[in-house]
Amino acid sequence: MDTHFNYPEPRDLRVNDPSAHEGIVLQGLSKSFGTKKVLDQCDLLINKGETLVVIGRSGEGKSVLLKSIVRLLDVDEGRVWVEGAEINEMSLRPLMQLRRKFGFLFQGAALFDSMTICKNIGLMLEEHTDWPPEKIRERACACLTMVGLHQVEDKLPSALSGGMKKRAGLARAIVMDPEYILYDEPTTGLDPITSDAINDLIIKGKQELGVTSIVVTHDMPSAFKIADRIAMLNGGKIVFTGTVDEVRSTDHPMVRQFIEGSSQGPLETF
Repeated sequence: MDTHFNYPEPRDLRVNDPSAHEGIVLQGLSKSFGTKKVLDQCDLLINKGETLVVIGRSGEGKSVLLKSIVRLLDVDEGRVWVEGAEINEMSLRPLMQLRRKFGFLFQGAALFDSMTICKNIGLMLEEHTDWPPEKIRERACACLTMVGLHQVEDKLPSALSGGMKKRAGLARAIVMDPEYILYDEPTTGLDPITSDAINDLIIKGKQELGVTSIVVTHDMPSAFKIADRIAMLNGGKIVFTGTVDEVRSTDHPMVRQFIEGSSQGPLETF
Protein backbone atom coordinates (compact mmCIF):
# COMPACT_ATOMS: atom_id res chain seq x y z
CA MET A 1 0.00 0.00 0.00
CA ASP A 2 1.33 3.45 -0.89
CA THR A 3 2.12 5.22 2.38
CA HIS A 4 0.50 8.37 0.96
CA PHE A 5 -2.80 6.51 1.22
CA ASN A 6 -2.15 4.77 4.51
CA TYR A 7 -5.53 5.44 6.09
CA PRO A 8 -6.12 4.18 9.64
CA GLU A 9 -7.68 0.74 9.88
CA PRO A 10 -11.41 0.66 10.65
CA ARG A 11 -12.26 0.67 14.34
CA ASP A 12 -15.29 -1.63 14.15
CA LEU A 13 -13.42 -4.85 13.35
CA ARG A 14 -12.75 -6.15 16.86
CA VAL A 15 -14.65 -6.91 20.05
CA ASN A 16 -13.19 -7.18 23.52
CA ASP A 17 -14.54 -10.69 24.12
CA PRO A 18 -15.10 -12.70 20.92
CA SER A 19 -16.46 -15.62 22.94
CA ALA A 20 -19.41 -13.43 23.98
CA HIS A 21 -20.26 -12.17 20.49
CA GLU A 22 -23.44 -13.51 18.89
CA GLY A 23 -22.17 -13.33 15.32
CA ILE A 24 -18.84 -14.10 13.66
CA VAL A 25 -15.44 -12.72 14.64
CA LEU A 26 -12.26 -13.09 12.58
CA GLN A 27 -9.05 -11.95 14.22
CA GLY A 28 -5.55 -11.85 12.81
CA LEU A 29 -6.18 -14.17 9.86
CA SER A 30 -3.19 -14.81 7.62
CA LYS A 31 -3.07 -17.17 4.67
CA SER A 32 -0.42 -17.69 2.01
CA PHE A 33 -0.30 -19.80 -1.11
CA GLY A 34 3.37 -20.34 -1.87
CA THR A 35 4.99 -16.92 -1.78
CA LYS A 36 1.73 -15.00 -2.20
CA LYS A 37 0.13 -13.79 1.02
CA VAL A 38 -3.58 -13.25 0.40
CA LEU A 39 -4.63 -12.54 4.00
CA ASP A 40 -2.35 -10.58 6.30
CA GLN A 41 -3.47 -10.25 9.94
CA CYS A 42 -7.01 -9.65 8.72
CA ASP A 43 -9.78 -8.73 11.17
CA LEU A 44 -13.52 -8.71 10.50
CA LEU A 45 -16.73 -8.62 12.52
CA ILE A 46 -20.07 -9.90 11.22
CA ASN A 47 -23.08 -9.04 13.34
CA LYS A 48 -25.96 -11.46 13.73
CA GLY A 49 -28.77 -10.74 11.30
CA GLU A 50 -26.91 -8.37 8.99
CA THR A 51 -25.90 -8.62 5.36
CA LEU A 52 -22.20 -7.83 5.12
CA VAL A 53 -20.75 -7.40 1.64
CA VAL A 54 -17.00 -7.82 1.12
CA ILE A 55 -15.68 -6.01 -1.93
CA GLY A 56 -12.23 -5.88 -3.48
CA ARG A 57 -10.31 -6.61 -6.63
CA SER A 58 -9.98 -10.10 -8.08
CA GLY A 59 -7.23 -12.08 -6.38
CA GLU A 60 -7.39 -10.10 -3.14
CA GLY A 61 -8.49 -13.10 -1.08
CA LYS A 62 -12.22 -12.49 -0.74
CA SER A 63 -13.13 -16.12 -1.42
CA VAL A 64 -10.34 -17.29 0.90
CA LEU A 65 -11.77 -15.09 3.64
CA LEU A 66 -15.22 -16.57 3.06
CA LYS A 67 -14.01 -20.17 3.16
CA SER A 68 -12.01 -19.57 6.34
CA ILE A 69 -15.24 -18.82 8.21
CA VAL A 70 -16.26 -22.49 8.10
CA ARG A 71 -12.75 -23.93 7.76
CA LEU A 72 -13.15 -25.04 4.18
CA LEU A 73 -9.63 -23.60 4.19
CA ASP A 74 -7.39 -23.60 7.24
CA VAL A 75 -5.55 -20.33 7.79
CA ASP A 76 -1.87 -20.10 8.66
CA GLU A 77 -2.51 -17.77 11.59
CA GLY A 78 -5.47 -16.25 13.37
CA ARG A 79 -8.68 -17.27 15.05
CA VAL A 80 -12.34 -17.54 14.07
CA TRP A 81 -15.31 -17.47 16.45
CA VAL A 82 -18.87 -18.34 15.45
CA GLU A 83 -21.46 -17.49 18.10
CA GLY A 84 -18.73 -17.56 20.73
CA ALA A 85 -17.26 -20.92 19.70
CA GLU A 86 -13.69 -20.88 18.44
CA ILE A 87 -13.54 -23.16 15.42
CA ASN A 88 -9.81 -23.31 14.68
CA GLU A 89 -9.12 -26.20 17.00
CA MET A 90 -12.46 -27.98 16.69
CA SER A 91 -12.39 -31.68 16.00
CA LEU A 92 -14.34 -32.96 13.01
CA ARG A 93 -17.60 -33.84 14.77
CA PRO A 94 -18.29 -30.42 16.39
CA LEU A 95 -17.04 -28.68 13.23
CA MET A 96 -19.54 -30.62 11.12
CA GLN A 97 -22.30 -29.75 13.58
CA LEU A 98 -21.36 -26.07 13.30
CA ARG A 99 -21.33 -26.21 9.50
CA ARG A 100 -24.98 -27.24 9.52
CA LYS A 101 -25.77 -23.67 10.50
CA PHE A 102 -24.30 -22.49 7.18
CA GLY A 103 -25.44 -22.51 3.59
CA PHE A 104 -22.88 -21.82 0.87
CA LEU A 105 -23.57 -20.51 -2.63
CA PHE A 106 -20.41 -21.23 -4.59
CA GLN A 107 -19.26 -18.99 -7.41
CA GLY A 108 -20.18 -21.45 -10.17
CA ALA A 109 -23.15 -22.95 -8.27
CA ALA A 110 -21.07 -26.20 -8.04
CA LEU A 111 -23.93 -28.51 -8.96
CA PHE A 112 -23.09 -32.16 -9.63
CA ASP A 113 -23.55 -32.70 -13.36
CA SER A 114 -24.66 -36.33 -13.06
CA MET A 115 -27.40 -35.62 -10.50
CA THR A 116 -30.82 -34.14 -11.11
CA ILE A 117 -31.53 -30.76 -9.56
CA CYS A 118 -33.68 -32.43 -6.92
CA LYS A 119 -30.86 -34.83 -6.02
CA ASN A 120 -28.38 -31.94 -5.85
CA ILE A 121 -30.56 -29.99 -3.45
CA GLY A 122 -31.48 -32.97 -1.31
CA LEU A 123 -27.97 -34.35 -0.95
CA MET A 124 -27.31 -32.66 2.40
CA LEU A 125 -30.60 -33.99 3.75
CA GLU A 126 -29.70 -37.50 2.59
CA GLU A 127 -26.36 -37.28 4.38
CA HIS A 128 -27.41 -35.57 7.59
CA THR A 129 -31.00 -36.64 8.29
CA ASP A 130 -32.98 -39.87 8.41
CA TRP A 131 -35.75 -38.42 6.27
CA PRO A 132 -37.40 -40.75 3.75
CA PRO A 133 -36.88 -39.97 0.04
CA GLU A 134 -40.36 -38.54 -0.44
CA LYS A 135 -39.86 -36.01 2.37
CA ILE A 136 -36.47 -35.00 0.98
CA ARG A 137 -38.00 -34.48 -2.44
CA GLU A 138 -40.82 -32.42 -0.95
CA ARG A 139 -38.34 -30.18 0.85
CA ALA A 140 -36.16 -29.82 -2.26
CA CYS A 141 -39.17 -28.80 -4.35
CA ALA A 142 -40.25 -26.32 -1.68
CA CYS A 143 -36.80 -24.69 -1.76
CA LEU A 144 -36.91 -24.51 -5.56
CA THR A 145 -40.25 -22.73 -5.28
CA MET A 146 -38.73 -20.25 -2.79
CA VAL A 147 -36.13 -19.23 -5.37
CA GLY A 148 -38.62 -19.05 -8.23
CA LEU A 149 -37.82 -22.31 -10.00
CA HIS A 150 -40.65 -24.60 -11.04
CA GLN A 151 -40.71 -28.00 -12.73
CA VAL A 152 -36.93 -28.31 -12.97
CA GLU A 153 -36.43 -30.83 -10.17
CA ASP A 154 -35.91 -33.75 -12.55
CA LYS A 155 -33.67 -31.90 -15.00
CA LEU A 156 -29.89 -32.15 -15.08
CA PRO A 157 -27.83 -28.99 -14.48
CA SER A 158 -26.83 -28.93 -18.15
CA ALA A 159 -30.46 -28.14 -19.03
CA LEU A 160 -30.46 -24.95 -16.94
CA SER A 161 -29.28 -21.45 -17.82
CA GLY A 162 -26.60 -19.73 -15.75
CA GLY A 163 -29.16 -17.78 -13.75
CA MET A 164 -31.24 -20.89 -13.11
CA LYS A 165 -28.14 -22.72 -11.87
CA LYS A 166 -27.47 -19.88 -9.43
CA ARG A 167 -31.05 -20.15 -8.18
CA ALA A 168 -30.70 -23.92 -7.82
CA GLY A 169 -27.46 -23.38 -5.91
CA LEU A 170 -29.27 -21.00 -3.60
CA ALA A 171 -32.06 -23.54 -3.10
CA ARG A 172 -29.41 -26.02 -2.01
CA ALA A 173 -27.88 -23.42 0.32
CA ILE A 174 -31.18 -22.94 2.18
CA VAL A 175 -32.35 -26.57 2.27
CA MET A 176 -31.02 -27.15 5.81
CA ASP A 177 -32.63 -23.94 7.17
CA PRO A 178 -29.26 -22.27 7.80
CA GLU A 179 -28.69 -19.35 10.12
CA TYR A 180 -25.90 -18.04 7.89
CA ILE A 181 -25.45 -18.02 4.13
CA LEU A 182 -22.10 -17.39 2.45
CA TYR A 183 -22.32 -16.09 -1.11
CA ASP A 184 -19.26 -16.23 -3.37
CA GLU A 185 -19.76 -13.86 -6.33
CA PRO A 186 -23.51 -14.59 -6.64
CA THR A 187 -24.06 -12.36 -9.70
CA THR A 188 -20.86 -13.06 -11.65
CA GLY A 189 -21.54 -13.94 -15.29
CA LEU A 190 -25.22 -13.01 -15.16
CA ASP A 191 -27.06 -10.36 -17.15
CA PRO A 192 -28.28 -7.28 -15.20
CA ILE A 193 -31.89 -8.46 -14.94
CA THR A 194 -30.96 -11.93 -13.67
CA SER A 195 -28.41 -10.37 -11.31
CA ASP A 196 -31.10 -8.16 -9.83
CA ALA A 197 -33.35 -11.19 -9.35
CA ILE A 198 -30.54 -12.88 -7.39
CA ASN A 199 -30.17 -9.70 -5.30
CA ASP A 200 -33.89 -9.84 -4.51
CA LEU A 201 -33.51 -13.45 -3.36
CA ILE A 202 -30.65 -12.47 -1.02
CA ILE A 203 -32.83 -9.74 0.47
CA LYS A 204 -35.74 -12.16 0.74
CA GLY A 205 -33.54 -14.61 2.64
CA LYS A 206 -32.83 -11.99 5.25
CA GLN A 207 -36.40 -10.72 5.52
CA GLU A 208 -38.24 -14.05 5.47
CA LEU A 209 -35.68 -16.54 6.81
CA GLY A 210 -33.78 -14.22 9.15
CA VAL A 211 -30.38 -15.36 7.93
CA THR A 212 -27.08 -13.58 8.39
CA SER A 213 -25.45 -13.14 4.98
CA ILE A 214 -21.82 -12.64 4.02
CA VAL A 215 -21.53 -11.77 0.35
CA VAL A 216 -18.29 -11.56 -1.65
CA THR A 217 -18.63 -9.51 -4.82
CA HIS A 218 -17.12 -6.83 -7.04
CA ASP A 219 -20.56 -5.97 -8.42
CA MET A 220 -21.20 -2.54 -6.88
CA PRO A 221 -24.87 -2.15 -7.93
CA SER A 222 -25.51 -5.47 -6.21
CA ALA A 223 -23.51 -4.44 -3.13
CA PHE A 224 -25.36 -1.16 -2.80
CA LYS A 225 -28.74 -2.89 -3.07
CA ILE A 226 -28.28 -5.75 -0.60
CA ALA A 227 -25.76 -4.54 2.00
CA ASP A 228 -26.26 -3.36 5.54
CA ARG A 229 -22.50 -2.83 5.71
CA ILE A 230 -19.71 -3.02 3.15
CA ALA A 231 -16.11 -3.98 3.91
CA MET A 232 -13.25 -3.55 1.47
CA LEU A 233 -10.39 -6.06 1.37
CA ASN A 234 -7.06 -4.91 -0.02
CA GLY A 235 -3.51 -6.03 0.62
CA GLY A 236 -4.75 -8.84 2.83
CA LYS A 237 -6.53 -6.53 5.27
CA ILE A 238 -9.91 -4.89 5.67
CA VAL A 239 -9.12 -1.26 4.85
CA PHE A 240 -12.63 0.20 5.14
CA THR A 241 -16.04 -0.65 6.57
CA GLY A 242 -19.20 1.38 6.41
CA THR A 243 -22.87 1.55 5.54
CA VAL A 244 -23.96 2.00 1.94
CA ASP A 245 -24.32 5.76 2.51
CA GLU A 246 -20.85 5.91 4.08
CA VAL A 247 -19.34 4.05 1.14
CA ARG A 248 -21.03 6.35 -1.36
CA SER A 249 -19.78 9.48 0.42
CA THR A 250 -16.31 8.42 1.60
CA ASP A 251 -13.16 10.15 0.38
CA HIS A 252 -11.09 7.01 1.06
CA PRO A 253 -9.06 6.85 -2.18
CA MET A 254 -9.10 3.06 -2.52
CA VAL A 255 -12.85 2.84 -2.06
CA ARG A 256 -13.48 5.76 -4.41
CA GLN A 257 -11.28 4.25 -7.12
CA PHE A 258 -12.97 0.87 -6.78
CA ILE A 259 -16.58 2.01 -6.81
CA GLU A 260 -15.88 4.41 -9.70
CA GLY A 261 -14.02 1.74 -11.67
CA SER A 262 -11.11 4.06 -12.35
CA SER A 263 -7.63 2.99 -13.46
CA GLN A 264 -6.22 6.05 -11.68
CA GLY A 265 -5.54 5.81 -7.95
CA PRO A 266 -3.69 3.82 -5.30
CA LEU A 267 -4.98 0.43 -6.46
CA GLU A 268 -2.58 -1.11 -8.93
CA THR A 269 -4.04 -1.76 -12.38
CA PHE A 270 -1.82 -4.74 -13.19
